[in-house]
Amino acid sequence: MSVATNKPAPQSPRLSIYRWRLTMIASLAHRASGIVLALGIPTLLWMLLTMSHNPGNFTTMLGWLHHPMGQFSLWATATALCYHFINGIRFLCLDIGIGESRENMKRSAKVVLGITILYAVLFLAVL
Repeated sequence: MSVATNKPAPQSPRLSIYRWRLTMIASLAHRASGIVLALGIPTLLWMLLTMSHNPGNFTTMLGWLHHPMGQFSLWATATALCYHFINGIRFLCLDIGIGESRENMKRSAKVVLGITILYAVLFLAVL
């Protein structure tokens, strides 16, 4: 038989008590970029498949890709791919023990972010 107690139930930590650190943001951004890729790549593949069926579909999809929303989705998917790939390499290095100190983790997160920003700006210039 269990006895009821008047102790309050333990609460999980809330996000408001954490200091947002660059390494935590890099981890969350890695997950978010994975979600963008899970949505963006199948959509782009579907568009390619649709474009290959007939000239009317090709013209329609090409028109959508030239629309600002289409260009944004293409840019967002490409930027997410770049970030996810580079940050994935960073995580693999951390998993095998390379760069596990706090300073190296901060530095590698800054490098990943810098490369991704550079790539995003270059890709935006191409669009």
